[in-house]
Amino acid sequence: MSAETHLLVVDDDDRIRDLLKQYLSRHGHSVTTAADAAAARKLFQTFSFDLAIFDIMMPGEDGLSLLKALRDEGNETPVLLLTARGQASDRIEGLRLGADDYLPKPFEPEELALRTSAILKRSHVPPPPTEIEMSGLVFEPAKGLLTGPGGNIRLTDSEHQLLAILAKNPGEPVSREALAAETSNGTERSIDVQVTRLRKKIEPDPRNPIHIQTVRGIGYRLMPD
Repeated sequence: MSAETHLLVVDDDDRIRDLLKQYLSRHGHSVTTAADAAAARKLFQTFSFDLAIFDIMMPGEDGLSLLKALRDEGNETPVLLLTARGQASDRIEGLRLGADDYLPKPFEPEELALRTSAILKRSHVPPPPTEIEMSGLVFEPAKGLLTGPGGNIRLTDSEHQLLAILAKNPGEPVSREALAAETSNGTERSIDVQVTRLRKKIEPDPRNPIHIQTVRGIGYRLMPD
């Protein structure tokens, strides 16, 4: 994650706050800390955080109450809870209230960093591109339109489904099994047939495809310009 990733650590233990700030900062995060829920509430009014880490056992308002208040207000900031080891009821309640993960104390800082990175990856999925350009053609997944210099190029429903799935993550391979499961084709063989047809509509040279590429042993990937 980039240095722009902003984390909030809420814990009444000075030592733990300082430790987590130093450790997470070394992993490229910007870290703000708060000693209690009241201070955290004020920070949420001022800043937008990519992830918050709450200790459950805090004097005054505890971490579960703070989490519930955030979710009731519509704040969807990902939250990692620090829980007392063996307190299964707290962990279950935290997940029910909308926590993204929990980590029992005492914990290894490295495990915290790994769990933090995992949550950030899940919550920072980039939106699919609105347009894909391929050798003078433009595909708009949301509209199901493929256009070129001569106007619209007709796609069947199956071709549109297939191209839209590949366009969600350009450059990433998608297995034949996944493509068959997510389209109305139903079989891996039918996926191969649809790919052949799509290449005839998209590729400058369908026999040497540069946009819908075969990934040996896996499936296909879409490579825009």
